[in-house]
Amino acid sequence: MIDLRSDTVTRPSAAMLDAMMNAATGDDVYRDDPTVNALEAEAAAISGKEAALFFPTGTQANLVALLCHCQRGDEYIVGQQAHNYKYEAGGAAVLGSIQPQPILAAEDGTLPLADVAAAIKPDDIHFARTRLLSLENTHHGRVLPLGYLEQAWHFTRERGLALHIDGARIFNAVVAQRVTLAEIARYCDTLTICLSKGLGTPVGSLLCGDSAYIEQARRWRKMTGGGMRQAGILAAAGRYALQHNVTRLQEDHDNAAWLAEQLRALGVEVISQQTNMLFVQVPSGQTEALQRWMHAADILISVGTRTRMVTHLDVCRADLQQVIARWQAFLQSAG
Repeated sequence: MIDLRSDTVTRPSAAMLDAMMNAATGDDVYRDDPTVNALEAEAAAISGKEAALFFPTGTQANLVALLCHCQRGDEYIVGQQAHNYKYEAGGAAVLGSIQPQPILAAEDGTLPLADVAAAIKPDDIHFARTRLLSLENTHHGRVLPLGYLEQAWHFTRERGLALHIDGARIFNAVVAQRVTLAEIARYCDTLTICLSKGLGTPVGSLLCGDSAYIEQARRWRKMTGGGMRQAGILAAAGRYALQHNVTRLQEDHDNAAWLAEQLRALGVEVISQQTNMLFVQVPSGQTEALQRWMHAADILISVGTRTRMVTHLDVCRADLQQVIARWQAFLQSAG
């Protein structure tokens, strides 16, 4: 199978599985799993934060981040298409009684600060209390500019807001901008890091922040069912990923750019391509047929009028050549 639906479909390599099988373990709820402790210490160090906490999923890490920043009746400002607003089942509202205030992102993935300012509620008993600005980096593959993050940081300091970054693909931003994680994370109070997308682990995310915040997050993690026992087996995959799978993300970016170039040559309308995400326009009358055509060749793509394809470590250039050949054959048959 050639699977371009998402970078969540990656499978652990033999070397990663070996690291997992040989991991030292303890009971993480008692804080005595040495591999989990080492992963959290490493994440804190590279992000420039005081502490980090290991979670089974990115959705839970984002939920706990919001639960720590906001109380019942509070509000967070977030992008209309942001994952922790649109794609996490309304967890902040349902489980935390936290009101989201979504606004439209600009074309580059940023939330215009003038629009954020307009969305902040007055200090009035009629309104939810605005407590947090939540950004996503990368957003639909787009890297948030460092200059914007610095402006957002100072904006939130002036407005008395906290700033959280959903960094599910933040290492794609690190590689694309040729900076360290700490250079990005200096402009936020907290951030999440997903290990199971482009970094290739089977499971796991991290939440980074100051020590007091992470202690609060530890309680919320337990309450929401995320306290694990011999989690070092999973944490070992995360350590392997941070040490071996970050710089290779450039291959995914290059492959996505190559795929975009080849599709343009076939006459396919490319909407955008940044980092490892490519969006193309497919005529509405062709979507179902293209989906079937690709699947018959063991190529998995979620085809719609706006089709997203995501490159990752389990897709090589030769695989993409097969995708192009198959797509070309489809266009010839349709024409």
